Amino acid sequence: MKKVHVKTGDEVMIMSGKDKGKTGKVLQVSPAEGKVIVEKRNMVTKHVKPRKAGDPSGIVKAEGALYACKVQPVCPKCKKPTRVGHQFDKDGKKIRICRKCGATL
Repeated sequence: MKKVHVKTGDEVMIMSGKDKGKTGKVLQVSPAEGKVIVEKRNMVTKHVKPRKAGDPSGIVKAEGALYACKVQPVCPKCKKPTRVGHQFDKDGKKIRICRKCGATL
């Protein structure tokens, strides 16, 4: 299993592609593929058949997966995209920190 530097619920900025510079919340992380799905970013159209009564059909817009290397977490304190650093707090618990300002992510 591979490691990914972002977690579900993180606020991230997209660093390359058609949505470059835009931010969004991570909805889903797939470490095996190294991909993430970001809320309302990288929208793709899907042709969907109704599976049961009441299901939507036709052309539906949905979020597409992005490679995790194309996104960076946004620090809540300095509001800039940053690399993730790790430290141990007083209890010996490992926490993620901002490499620019040192705030916890």
